[in-house]
Amino acid sequence: MHISLDAIRECLEGTIPAGIATCSLDGTPNISIVSHVHFVDSTHVALSFQFFNKTRENVLANPHAVVQVIHPVTGARYSMDLEYLHTETQGPLFERMKAKLAGIASHTGMTGVFRLQGSDIYRVRSIEKVPGRELPLPPARRNLLSALRVCAERLTQCNDLAKLLDDALTCLRDLFDVHHAMVLMLDGSGQRLYTVASRGYEQSGVGSEIAIGCGVIGVAAEQRTPIRIMHMTADYSYGRAIRESVEQEGLGGRLETAIPLPGLPDSRSQMAAPILAGGRLLGVLYVESPEDKRFWYDDEDALVAIAAQLGMAINTLQQFSDAPEEAAPAAGNDAPAAGAPMVVRHYAADDSVFIDDDYLIKGVAGAIFCKLLRDYTDGQRTEFTNRELRLDPSIGLPDLSDNLEARLILLERRLAERCTFLRIDKTGRGRFRFNVGRPFRLVEIG
Repeated sequence: MHISLDAIRECLEGTIPAGIATCSLDGTPNISIVSHVHFVDSTHVALSFQFFNKTRENVLANPHAVVQVIHPVTGARYSMDLEYLHTETQGPLFERMKAKLAGIASHTGMTGVFRLQGSDIYRVRSIEKVPGRELPLPPARRNLLSALRVCAERLTQCNDLAKLLDDALTCLRDLFDVHHAMVLMLDGSGQRLYTVASRGYEQSGVGSEIAIGCGVIGVAAEQRTPIRIMHMTADYSYGRAIRESVEQEGLGGRLETAIPLPGLPDSRSQMAAPILAGGRLLGVLYVESPEDKRFWYDDEDALVAIAAQLGMAINTLQQFSDAPEEAAPAAGNDAPAAGAPMVVRHYAADDSVFIDDDYLIKGVAGAIFCKLLRDYTDGQRTEFTNRELRLDPSIGLPDLSDNLEARLILLERRLAERCTFLRIDKTGRGRFRFNVGRPFRLVEIG
């Protein structure tokens, strides 16, 4: 019976080390252990190259090898006849294997010992099942394909970005039993990601940032590839990611404006998938769990599919938000807010904003917020449109790649969390109202 590589992907999770047999040109066999056999596609696998040993010496001279893998649940064994093709030392596949190997090393007490030097790509010539006893598979936790279908149907009904993001996180919770997740969007510089929605954390972390290339999330964005770790590893921890992010940008002296990234303190399994549209990176969909080995290949497939749908939907909604729309109402005639004025400080250097010494927001969202404050101060204006904000040079929106609606969601949610007298309410497609419940004094600095 023909056995496809797709059918035995669970054997390639690195849960049980694989055995590899090679042979030198003079016919001397060698048997060794390989820590990680990675599924590449339906006809190729990649083996981790960590040390220049006899196995590697043999493979470079004689490209044929036999690898035996074991199913982590049933104990079923499979023998794969492989042919070595080439080695990759960078790129998406290398980064996926590097992250996964870090998790395996941490789980087996080999941190600092395992170091990926390359991903050896092999063509799978044939697969045979090795006779022997095996255990039955337990019932599946859920039908992921069915869950994916329901999720897709729900997301196609969303007509604004906030609902789309919230519904995606709700689907992950209700349909996929994933209770800790977040969506991060790429900022206009293309160098950082900011959290715009999250689910399952004590603090939402909306507005928190992480640099491209840092941690599971940053690497997924940088390489445009899903990253999945089945065991906790300090190499990809939040703390390390944030520290590297701060160090990269020389922001050590400005931590007062750093919003903590939401995350589980005891995260054991992590998975991040890039959100793409037309080959352009829009953001990252990230999930995690306190359980070891919570996410497998099928879970990765599902997350990538949801991220792909998010990418298409976000791209479509962005085009709709740019379309001609009804004229916004004229300046509001609401009664002036009453009470003692609150001080709002705006630092022009980075558009960071503080309300009575409490940090609120910075960057493009900070610039938008200050425009709303100035317009209200000048003429009690409360009604605004996305289009006018996009065209306003004082905001400094980098280009169309920076999602204005995501910035407004970020500002709206930060205000809801941090301010009791200012609020943004959506009043229609591409329109919103700025509600002021108390006098304020805007102090411009720099």
